Amino acid sequence: MRTFIIGIYLILYTIISLPLFLIFFLVGLKSPRAKAVASQKVVCNLGFRPILFLGGVRLTVKGKEHILTEESALYVFNHRGFFDILAGYTTGPYPLAYVSKKEIGKIPMISRWMKYMNCLFLDRSDIKQGMQTIQTGIELLKQGTSIYIAPEGTRNKNEDPAELLEFHEASFRLATKSGRPVIPVAINNTDKVLERHIPWIKKTHVIIEYLEPIYLEELDKTEKKKLGKKVREILADKVRENQRSL
Repeated sequence: MRTFIIGIYLILYTIISLPLFLIFFLVGLKSPRAKAVASQKVVCNLGFRPILFLGGVRLTVKGKEHILTEESALYVFNHRGFFDILAGYTTGPYPLAYVSKKEIGKIPMISRWMKYMNCLFLDRSDIKQGMQTIQTGIELLKQGTSIYIAPEGTRNKNEDPAELLEFHEASFRLATKSGRPVIPVAINNTDKVLERHIPWIKKTHVIIEYLEPIYLEELDKTEKKKLGKKVREILADKVRENQRSL
């Protein structure tokens, strides 16, 4: 029933949001940042929040004090399911862009909103294109847009959620080359909303926790080279801890 209700809502949302594409396009001609922020507010408040409610997702947010509102940062999360995105966008800062796999860029309505919010579509099979995408992300960070990225590169299907996949160190070039801080984001239970029983959406308690920022200027050269390993260990410990409270 929840899946059916959300499906109907998405159809209505699509119809209602169509005129906004043109409005925000015009806004973007004068201020790209204003277009990105306005798009994020519409997607979060008219799209993601209602879907979380209709899906019966009880979202617990921890570590709000670690969300940086006055400066951009690289938010690094463990990837468990589609609802990671909803949890991140409805709790994260403005403006915020996601790094997504290239296939998502082929879905008409979804990709349009993502492009309006400056989301990046990464093709890991094309090294040259991947480096161009990373460079675009570096510039976004320098200009004040925070970025969400999952260094695992794909959804972690391990039975133990704390058993994270290996992190792609290249993901952290976004931080090292922009000089922006890294904020680990631990997410628990999003796979139990949908992925564990596709296509059905189930009532679930999800935890998202923002951890203490890591400022690169406080790290020595060796720590910077192993930044991915450091963040992976931090996230694994926190995911394991939060899993005990579910």
